[in-house]
Amino acid sequence: MKTIELTLGIDIGGTNTKFGLVDQNGHVYLRDSLATEADKPAEYLIQRLFEKLDNRLDKLSDDITIKGVGIGAPNANHYTGKIENPPNLSWVSVDLVTLIKEHIDLPVSVTNDANAAALGEMAFGNAKDMQNFIEITLGTGVGSGIVVNGELVYGHDGFAGEMGHVTVERDGRQCGCGRLGCLEAYASATGITRTMRQLLDSSDNPSELRKLSESELSSKTIYNAALEKDQLALKAFDTTGRYLGEGMANATLYFSPEAFILFGGLASAGDLIFRPVKKYMEANLLPIFRNKIKILPSGLPMSDAAILGASALIWHDIT
Repeated sequence: MKTIELTLGIDIGGTNTKFGLVDQNGHVYLRDSLATEADKPAEYLIQRLFEKLDNRLDKLSDDITIKGVGIGAPNANHYTGKIENPPNLSWVSVDLVTLIKEHIDLPVSVTNDANAAALGEMAFGNAKDMQNFIEITLGTGVGSGIVVNGELVYGHDGFAGEMGHVTVERDGRQCGCGRLGCLEAYASATGITRTMRQLLDSSDNPSELRKLSESELSSKTIYNAALEKDQLALKAFDTTGRYLGEGMANATLYFSPEAFILFGGLASAGDLIFRPVKKYMEANLLPIFRNKIKILPSGLPMSDAAILGASALIWHDIT
């Protein structure tokens, strides 16, 4: 029987941790998850993860070999192998590489979740054959992974590529990072909700969204209203697209990417977000860059994207 070579991809989140075994073509042979239990030590999570993995491996009929472990996690540093003060986790500083090697003696590589998404896109998604692109993750926050000449940009300390915290509005909204006016405060799912609330409060224009309570107003309800041609909801998408498009135009000056790839919940709004992003990006580009840059949705399936990204990280390092 031929041995199947796989890598273990792990995505650590504040609520749940996903893991899976993936081959070099992006086929997921095994997928599972467990509660992170973020209030407990990291050692407890990793111990439970490998117990669950071992139980699943015992039931696999295929002859497999695991070649390495890739991990996507908040504030994970590719150079040091550590997570430092991650949001939504009680850990202060955790040496993930050392912790994993206590359970499996294989190559281990870590990076943050946005970087992992970019590598997953390059290996298995819509950035195949691209050497220069930027993946932007539009979720609760805004993450980004920047690929230049086929390599992810880490910078001198491992923390490069934080487009979500570029200032787009001087003395603007408070961001979760503590600074004012970050792109994340305007172009995320949270940001569009804040924009919608401002539009509702600053005008008397009719909108079905006025019927919703503060807790009911979300990127999803704004999306549904925009589909019904609610003018304020459409304005919220236009404003969000303006901030993101202008941010992408600025990033183009540094990196001249072949494409921007948008991933995450807000990106699934399709033309509602892609059209204004394209309009404002092109309007703010130097002439030499206009009409050259593609804006694409992610080619990764949402359900497996985190696992594929983490797996692509270690495949990239060992091949």
